[in-house]
Amino acid sequence: MTDNLLEVRNLKMYFPVKSGIWKRQTGVVHAVDDISFSIKTGETVGLVGESGCGKTTVGRTIMRLYKPTDGDVIIDGKNLKNVDRKQMRDLRKTMQMIFQDPFESLNSRHTVGEIIEEPFIIHRTHSPENRKKEVAGLLEKVGLPGNASGRYPHEFSGGQRQRIGIARAIALKPSLIICDEPVSALDVSIQSQVLNLLLDLQNEMKLTYLFIAHDLSVVKHISDWVAVMYLGKIVEYTDADSIYENPLHPYTQALISAIPIPDPRIRRKKKIITGDVPSPITPPLGCRFHTRCPFSVEKCRIEEPKLEAFQSGMVTKQHLVACHFAGELKF
Repeated sequence: MTDNLLEVRNLKMYFPVKSGIWKRQTGVVHAVDDISFSIKTGETVGLVGESGCGKTTVGRTIMRLYKPTDGDVIIDGKNLKNVDRKQMRDLRKTMQMIFQDPFESLNSRHTVGEIIEEPFIIHRTHSPENRKKEVAGLLEKVGLPGNASGRYPHEFSGGQRQRIGIARAIALKPSLIICDEPVSALDVSIQSQVLNLLLDLQNEMKLTYLFIAHDLSVVKHISDWVAVMYLGKIVEYTDADSIYENPLHPYTQALISAIPIPDPRIRRKKKIITGDVPSPITPPLGCRFHTRCPFSVEKCRIEEPKLEAFQSGMVTKQHLVACHFAGELKF
């Protein structure tokens, strides 16, 4: 019996590209291209990468907002490929999502109370009287006054709106929450408050997170494991400490070097990646990073590296990397 709450196996999500008067398909966008990872109950996996790398698509595909092109998503032993619409509706109690923009994800015509109460109505739980009590309790749990249920989203600040989104996400006591860049739209001073709230809720409710972000410093604060994505592929996967202390992939090394150090006396040499991200419609052959990698050789251009365990006497935890020369290169 596995202790993994979520298992993603060989997941692919392609979007058709149509053109012409008749809107015929002329290609596909390889948004997510054969990725695999798992999350144990109570842990957090951070999924990081540049904008457009496919990380948000991963979260939405796991939630079944997109029907995957191929691959398996297994939640608590249930393969979503094999569930019908009614079963999927029941499963949504155990999996919820926190969206990036709290203003766009909240219905501006509904009061906060109606927004948070909606999951109870959809899944027919609690009586109308108990729902009101639950809403007030949820608001207080995320740091808002319980009597604020009659107000509208526009009456709250950005950080408060995100707290409302979190309250809605935890209303049905889910096991898994997909956090899609939940703090990227907030002020830096508010980000830490929301992150600490997520950590407190995780400890209190035994939650499991897939935390999607592009800011590696944020991911380090909350994640147990980190998966680095580039152009639809996972290029490195290991525990949060190792990804910062010993990054093996040149792309990861460049991302780490861009993290600001909060000490003006210390200067870190930034490793600048040149060139543009290739089109996901026609991704390059071989290693997808070879068009921007300073260490690229002929092998990188014709042979795609597999995401494999890196063997080293220094490595004590699982460390996967997709690079022909892992451990030999320092950007």
